[in-house]
Amino acid sequence: MAVGYHYLIFRYLETVDMWRKGNAFDDGKATGGWIISHFIDSENALRRSTDVEVKWGVHPSGDTRAAWADDDARTTILLIVSGRFRLDLPDESIVLERQGDYVMWGSGFRHSWHAEKDSVVITVRWPVVV
Repeated sequence: MAVGYHYLIFRYLETVDMWRKGNAFDDGKATGGWIISHFIDSENALRRSTDVEVKWGVHPSGDTRAAWADDDARTTILLIVSGRFRLDLPDESIVLERQGDYVMWGSGFRHSWHAEKDSVVITVRWPVVV
């Protein structure tokens, strides 16, 4: 019977980090909204990834990226959950306002952004650049 008990304990310890539940807003507070990334501490093993990064972005109306981003060596998708959010590109601007609207761009694409209304967006980017 002791062997069976030890086996169950081992199986429990082996699967402790196989699932996680939480709240993206709460979990991202200490990491600028990033809920999956390479810089997440090792206590959150499932949230630590060197393959993909996911951000839950909460932006009050008027929030603007301070500078143009143009050094990303990765692919990015930005999806709107709520609000009205504008992605500025060198030649045009794209407004996301209907839940589920998204814009996707590749490596080295210059961009900035502006929250036209209180907005919640999800950003997913890959590969991770350390």
